[in-house]
Amino acid sequence: MKNILLKLLDYQYLNRNESRELLIAIAQGEVADSQVSAIITIFLMRSISVDEVLGFREALLEMRVPADFSEYKAIDIVGTGGDGKNTFNISTSASFVVAGAGYPVVKHGNYGSTSLSGSSNAMQAQGIKFTTDMSKLRRSIEETNIAYLHAPLFSPALKAVAPIRKSLGVRTFFNVLGPLINPSDPEFQLLGVYDLSMSRLYSYIYQANQKSFGIVHSLDGYDEISLTGQFKFVTNHGEQLFDPKELGFERVSHNDIVGGSTVQEAVSIFNSVIDCTATQKQMEVVIVNAAFAIQIIEKDKSIGECISIAKDSLYGKKAQSVLKKFVEINN
Repeated sequence: MKNILLKLLDYQYLNRNESRELLIAIAQGEVADSQVSAIITIFLMRSISVDEVLGFREALLEMRVPADFSEYKAIDIVGTGGDGKNTFNISTSASFVVAGAGYPVVKHGNYGSTSLSGSSNAMQAQGIKFTTDMSKLRRSIEETNIAYLHAPLFSPALKAVAPIRKSLGVRTFFNVLGPLINPSDPEFQLLGVYDLSMSRLYSYIYQANQKSFGIVHSLDGYDEISLTGQFKFVTNHGEQLFDPKELGFERVSHNDIVGGSTVQEAVSIFNSVIDCTATQKQMEVVIVNAAFAIQIIEKDKSIGECISIAKDSLYGKKAQSVLKKFVEINN
């Protein structure tokens, strides 16, 4: 570990195997908290390499609790976090809209570390009991089109560093890894990134794994489609730049989509969106994220058609029915 630290402090990059062994050692409790903090801090001060990401990912996938949903051809909708914007649970809300539209979702999430409320906070507030019981998770996706995988239960390394991440309160390389370690390895993924350079990193990794993906980045720094301005959409087939008005939406301000000052406020917004009692702007942000997720699955449909499908799911109370049944099954 001393040699690894010295190498990192000397501005050198780790190779794939060194990264893998480092993360295994962290997960097994062989690295002191002070050293883990130092490692995280070093990665905050420089970019992470593709080899380092792949090595870390290999370690986490080796140690994961497996969750096979391959027959469902599901999608995961997730953001890296770390954008510092403290928006409400947009990707989680969009997941229920997509499920309400009839598409299988295997949502992989965690408690908030850099934001006030992560997807697991929103789920726990509904009374959801997190589990690795595949029979229960399969029943959930069979009956509601959505299963929720609480990251620390499936990835022990994330559980080991959770207190350190929370105490630091800033984005770390674990934010980068989170979207890549869904233990079900879903067929499709919509990923939001806080930095444009990150989209290139993920695009390379997804293409190497032959994943059907979409990466979104709002140019003003959000790790989701925020409708606060223009955003980029990167897929296996190239990239496009969109403006909210082109899609029939008005631009919103940051205050329109902020998640509040407490977990309870953030969860209240999530529930009001699904119940269609939220503001029009909050619901439209969820609709547009759900629509771009649907288009990753429905490649032959226009984004306009996908927006209509997402609107029907939310305004037609299909997403609300999914959440109600999901809570019944997972309580």
